[in-house]
Amino acid sequence: MTDVLRRGRASLAFSFLVQGVAFALLVTRIPAIQNRYGVSDALLPAFLAAVPVLAGVGSVTTERLVKRVPPSRLLRWSQPVVLLALLGVGAGERMVELGVALAAFGLAVGVLDASMNMLGVSLQRSYGRSIMLSFHAAYSLGGIVGASLAWVGAHWQLALWVSYLPVVLVLLPAVLVGSRWYVDDRGAASVAEDQAGEGGVVVFKWLLPLCLVMTVAYIGDSTVSNWSAKYLQDVLGSSEQMATVPFNVYMVTTLLGRAIGDFGVRRFGAVAVVRGGALVAAGGFAVVAAAPGAWVGMLGFTLLGLGLCVLVPQTFAAAGRLFPGASDAAVARLNVFNYVGFLVGSPLVGALGDLWSYRGAMLVPMVLVLVTLVYARSFGAQPDRYGGGHERPRTADVGRGSNGL
Repeated sequence: MTDVLRRGRASLAFSFLVQGVAFALLVTRIPAIQNRYGVSDALLPAFLAAVPVLAGVGSVTTERLVKRVPPSRLLRWSQPVVLLALLGVGAGERMVELGVALAAFGLAVGVLDASMNMLGVSLQRSYGRSIMLSFHAAYSLGGIVGASLAWVGAHWQLALWVSYLPVVLVLLPAVLVGSRWYVDDRGAASVAEDQAGEGGVVVFKWLLPLCLVMTVAYIGDSTVSNWSAKYLQDVLGSSEQMATVPFNVYMVTTLLGRAIGDFGVRRFGAVAVVRGGALVAAGGFAVVAAAPGAWVGMLGFTLLGLGLCVLVPQTFAAAGRLFPGASDAAVARLNVFNYVGFLVGSPLVGALGDLWSYRGAMLVPMVLVLVTLVYARSFGAQPDRYGGGHERPRTADVGRGSNGL
């Protein structure tokens, strides 16, 4: 059984990495996509907003589908759709073709994100210790790889389909082969459900604090993704070349933070790690807002990567702990607020920057991140919800699965 779990963990980590590559290849080539299809600046926000909206629909649909279909099967077939939709974005010629490709991408991403994190939560339960951050570290690594491939395509002025086709040809068969080793671990979930006595029901008022934290985390993330370059160049007076650096620094520090984050959870507990991450992220926003120049601003974005990186993985993990008998449904609902934060973050900072100032706008996500401290206790292990004998000594994260690992 140990080998089964190890293979399941490796294959799921690869799935996270592939998703990071695909998403980065899409979002970093938005200007090229806009030019290819002749999408106006006025119409572009509608296309961009449609993706997370449809992803939310896909996530809600996943909650219903997993009652009949294992998450592993949903992940096995949604990931190829995402890759093919990405290729469709690069290969189309008419705006209607772009709309269809983005719609398919958005719906499939919602199913993919939800099912990936469902499997991550169930595997963490079986391992009996924190491993969720390692999956999201793989996603961050994939994002760095995807952004690097996008830079190569832009540098050599390659057509979008030429940039995307080799990636899809390599990754599509790889994920199909890797999907053979996904582990659903439904048996452990059933045991947890019986002992929790909750009948597999998600009580939304218990989930709401985690939904708020998820939203706040993605408001912070979208702020960095969409505004770091403009902020460094227009507010802090950096060169155009240097303005591209903060997002790369943010991605690298996110990867580093997630790579070591599981050790922090095992040593200090999820509550302490979440509180520490929130404080570091808030400090990062404060440094960015007060920065006298570009290099100090870079320090702020570095802190943001180290702080924000732990919030999303730990929020999914906390949902699994809070609803051990209904973790799939909890993860699917929680995943919707990923897209809510993405939709709110960028327009919020842009509107505040235009009406007030971009320095002042950076203080708003800072305050929102600090709200996480109020709900940090929701990330506790709560061993009483697992029943006796399920909390591994010195394990700060989840109860032991039925396999006894």
